[in-house]
Amino acid sequence: MHTYKTYSKLKIDRFLVALYLLPIFLLVQGCNKGAPANSPTSSPMVGVYQVKSEKVSIFTELPGRTNPYQIAEVRPQISGIILKRLFTEGADVHAGEVLYQIDPALYKASVDSAQASLAKAKANLETIQLKAERYKELIKINAVSKQDLDDIEASYKQSLADVQANAAAVQTATINLGYTQIASPITGRVGISSFTPGALVSASQANPLTSVQQLDPIYVDVIQSSTELMRIKRALDAGLLKRAGKDSIKMKLILDDKIQYPLEGKFQFSDVTVDPGTGSVTLRAVFPNPKHDLLPGMFVRAVLEEGVNEKGIVVPQQGVTHDARGNATALILNSESKVELRTLELGEAIGDRWIVKSGLKEGEQLIVDGLQKVKPGVNAQIAPKESKAETPKENVPQSSEKASK
Repeated sequence: MHTYKTYSKLKIDRFLVALYLLPIFLLVQGCNKGAPANSPTSSPMVGVYQVKSEKVSIFTELPGRTNPYQIAEVRPQISGIILKRLFTEGADVHAGEVLYQIDPALYKASVDSAQASLAKAKANLETIQLKAERYKELIKINAVSKQDLDDIEASYKQSLADVQANAAAVQTATINLGYTQIASPITGRVGISSFTPGALVSASQANPLTSVQQLDPIYVDVIQSSTELMRIKRALDAGLLKRAGKDSIKMKLILDDKIQYPLEGKFQFSDVTVDPGTGSVTLRAVFPNPKHDLLPGMFVRAVLEEGVNEKGIVVPQQGVTHDARGNATALILNSESKVELRTLELGEAIGDRWIVKSGLKEGEQLIVDGLQKVKPGVNAQIAPKESKAETPKENVPQSSEKASK
């Protein structure tokens, strides 16, 4: 009897459990009927940017190197012993400033000797001149012969030539004496001295004593491929690009530490010869350098303004990625709502945007949001503006309040 009651109680309990679970089961079955098991998932939502054209200044960044505006090698023009070095290495010097003093004793003696010879020739000339004048008076009364007069006039001309030769010797000796003071030929910064006091130098030596370089202004020589140069020329001739201005093309510099040089330079000329080894052309610009921040031999990046593209394409950087080979790529949503992969040729960056030289056309839809949700060939939908507007709200400090809760 007890066993029968236990069994009946167990059946009642099972019935109650089944009755309790019945609504949940029916609810699950109803949900399954509402969505078929094999229904396709909806297309991902992406944010797009409609590509449009605008007026864009075209810049090219080229590698370059600084070179002095003028450079002069200081060499001796006479032989002798250096007595003094009269400059500080690395200092600024002016044109005509004495840099070295060569022992002048020998050259001063040469000047004295030449002056003495000149004085002797002048005294001899004076005597012969007086004698010639007397002969001219005596010939009138036939006191001297015509031959004697001719001889004295010839002697006078010879003495006059001797005076002129000795005067030239004095001038030469004086010049050589002046060369004992070696002066700077230009204004600029003097370099390291290759010779010290006591060294013997000569006019025919191969090594210069030092060099002086003018640093303000300074040249910047940059290298551009001849192909790119011709492309720019054709674009200007065809009207695709317009010249940036009537004046000389302006250039800017970016130094090795990525800092932009504050002063602008002017394009001066391009070389007329293409380097057969590299296929490049040298472009030269002149930059003001009042503080001597630019030194000869520095590697720089020159930004050259090629012209203005009235219909340039500029897109947000967030819509551009790079593949494993470093090529710039972008995803486009075409008119059939399918994602396409494009390879781009990029120009310079303008703030947070890229200049696109090729790969995109005006009116196309560039995917800028949701790139991780799609891949080439799949269908996608443009996210409504309301949802894109609400997206940034998820990143405002309200989220931190929710997290703290």
